[in-house]
Parts: sequence; structure tokens; C-alpha cells
Amino acid sequence: MADENVLVAEARAERGSRPAGRLRSGGRVPAIVYGLGGPSVAVTVNSHDLDRILSHGANTLITLHVDGDQQMTLVRQIQRHATRGQLVHVDFVRVRADVAVAAEVPLHLLGEPVGVRNGGLLEQLIFQLHVEARPQDIPHSIDADISHLDIGDQLRLSEIAIPPRVECSLDPETLVAQVVAPRVAELPEEGEVPEGEVPEGEAAEAAEGEARGAEGAPESSE
Repeated sequence: MADENVLVAEARAERGSRPAGRLRSGGRVPAIVYGLGGPSVAVTVNSHDLDRILSHGANTLITLHVDGDQQMTLVRQIQRHATRGQLVHVDFVRVRADVAVAAEVPLHLLGEPVGVRNGGLLEQLIFQLHVEARPQDIPHSIDADISHLDIGDQLRLSEIAIPPRVECSLDPETLVAQVVAPRVAELPEEGEVPEGEVPEGEAAEAAEGEARGAEGAPESSE
């Protein structure tokens, strides 16, 4: 719940990479707050506290205290350091409890398919679902059981249980995952010679002809 995820934001006046670097060294993350027709406000928040909240999921509601004003927000853009994973910059968007918003929700496939145990390969084509819901109804993730899929079976969006009060914009027939037969190298049929090779009998005859030709050739004068 948003009430359990409270962050105190401090306004920041300095911009640029050097001031931002100093903030990160001090355990704070540069951020911006925008949305609902209000002005964009540059702020900083505590890096450890934000990381703790984000561990529950990127679509967690956050009550942001900005200059004494409480604002309900969602995180929309998260930038992390490529190797250290350190938070670099975050965007907060203001939301209202009674207005639906768009969000990207991770799709998790659960269980080992029967077809995989039988030697097949699992192919997941959709990893996130684009949904619309009121902020408090947005799920952290959507799960789908795929343990029943055998080789040749497919999972479509219409077979996945979407939570109540959540709408997904994808076509219900969208292919989400499938189990396919393993790919094997094609071997030549009996009697068929791979490209670039000479049949054994023809190779022997060619070698014998070359030997006879060499015997009848004139000796070199060198």
C-alpha cells in the first residue's frame, strides 16, 4: 500500500553530472516529479529507502513528501549503473486513486512444461503485459502456469488469468509461449552423398585414372 511506502523528497537546485555524482556519493538519487497538470519538480530521495520500496515491484505506489505536500506517485523511469546496479536517476509520476493509468507488468511463467521434460524447448514470446488500471489495482506481476504444455502446445493471452479491474490492451489471441520440438541436424539419406564429396567408387576410379596418366606422361627436362 502507498501508506506503507513513504519517501521524503528534497528539492534540488543544482543540475548536471557533477552535482548528481555528489548526491549519489552521499546516498541520494536525483529524481523528477511530474504529472496531473502540475509543474515538473527536481528532487532527491534516499537511495536505500527507494531501493527497499522497489524490491516489492516497480509498480508499487509511493507517497512522496515534497516540501510538506503529500503526493501519490508511481515510478515510471528507473536508470541504474550498467555494472554496479546503483540507482542513477528516477522519474516519479503523480497519480490519482480514482483515475486509471497505463503500466507495464512483468509476466512470469511458472512450472516446468511436460514437453520440456520430454526433450522440447520452451519459447517465451511475451515478457511484459501493457495494462490499464487504477494505481492501487496494478499488480506487481502476472503469473501463468505452463506445466501442462507438451511439445507442440501453445499458450495464448486468453488463457491467462488477468486480475480483476485490470485491462490488457493486447489481442486475446496473442501467442505468449510455446513448446517446440528440438531442432536436429538433417542427415543425408542412404546413398545420398553430401555436397562437395565424391562417391567412394568414383573417387577410386578417378585416382586410378590419374595414376595411369602420370605413367604415360613424358619426363621433365629439368
